[in-house]
Amino acid sequence: MFKLFDLTLKINGFPMKEAKAELQKIIAIPEENFGDYIEHKKTEIVNFHLRNNSFYKELVGENSFKNWSNLPILNKRNLQKPLKERLSLGYNEKSIYINKTSGSSGDPFIFAKDKFCHALTWASNIYRFGWYGIDFNSSYQARFYGIPLDFIGNRKERFKDFLSNRYRFSIFNLSDEVLEGFLKDFKTKKFDYINGYTSSIVLFAKFLQKKNIVLKEICPTLKVCMVTSEMLFEEDKLLLEKQFGVPIVNEYGASELDLIAFQNPEGKWQVNSETLFVEILDENNQAVPNGTSGRIVITSLFNKAHPFIRYDIGDIGILDEKSTFKKPILKKLIGRTNDVAILPSGKKSPGLTFYYVTKSIIEDDGNVKEFVIKQTKIDTFDIEYVSQTELNLEQIHKIEAAIALYLEKGLVFTFVRKEKLERSKSGKLKQFVSLIKEIV
Repeated sequence: MFKLFDLTLKINGFPMKEAKAELQKIIAIPEENFGDYIEHKKTEIVNFHLRNNSFYKELVGENSFKNWSNLPILNKRNLQKPLKERLSLGYNEKSIYINKTSGSSGDPFIFAKDKFCHALTWASNIYRFGWYGIDFNSSYQARFYGIPLDFIGNRKERFKDFLSNRYRFSIFNLSDEVLEGFLKDFKTKKFDYINGYTSSIVLFAKFLQKKNIVLKEICPTLKVCMVTSEMLFEEDKLLLEKQFGVPIVNEYGASELDLIAFQNPEGKWQVNSETLFVEILDENNQAVPNGTSGRIVITSLFNKAHPFIRYDIGDIGILDEKSTFKKPILKKLIGRTNDVAILPSGKKSPGLTFYYVTKSIIEDDGNVKEFVIKQTKIDTFDIEYVSQTELNLEQIHKIEAAIALYLEKGLVFTFVRKEKLERSKSGKLKQFVSLIKEIV
């Protein structure tokens, strides 16, 4: 069979044959030797950048290193300077892969990978999707993503979709009328899998629930659904499984790095230990024991064009107690570090706390489709929501009582019903936003 996807990567200069061979070599390393492999790669990548990258050398302040835990933590603000100032010797903008982060964390920047490193990213994707019988050359993807709205950007993305054997559902308008059109496409096209933003896919599942439709029954070729970029809550996962009739796979990644964790067929969120080293650190940048929450800090073991060494991605997570060097398991992804509400008492609460409290109440009757919570003052929050009918006083009182119970008393909430919610340029929906930048 003609492999258009592989050919496209090859034409763009990504050495896929070599990358796939390297990945298989890493996978074959026995568990008892894997810790040595990680230590070797960590040392190798740091020494490379200390020799060849003036940006990283200046950040470290030394020509060599002795102690991993003394290396600086790299953050997104460090990287908000011209790309050419961050590239390693021997690499220029024509010889590398360049892209831009989505900016969903509020700190967008342009990043680079050398072509072998990016080929390894694709090899890693191909390997993990293969766990579920998905082949990027032949499997047809239903893609729930944003898309550039300007003519050239739109055409470019559509062409990439063609080369990658995927059909894109634009998620900027998710009215019932538009979702009805999505449904018609699933009836007529032989999709193998769904991939895209969690909130949009969940909204489609709620639409199917309302119509009492199981997607697999009208699209029998459908095998699996991969959700990414936004939190997947357990009750939403159950809804997706019921309305789609296929396994739901949770994906966690970052465009500047790689797939970070991918749910394996045993249902565990398996961390990518082949191309990344993932640490969970406390406020003093010290590693915490497995089973304890902390900041997720990641090292790209192969990116020579640009350093991502001890890079704080802006998320909080927990590694499972049973994790090993070869098979680390992400027990929980708690959310972004900047998604924190500072309350009048001085208490800090993750934005997800609000999400859980309100979600459990205002979704009882399925009236509310989506909502976001914005902290506008230290004691004041706006809940913006999309619904068929306005929230009544009884529902509002229930929410206020739950917030007083789970958070603290005396908080002021304003409920704002909207036709649609504001999404990022990429189409992501950020469930909690603090507008009090100076204290968060």
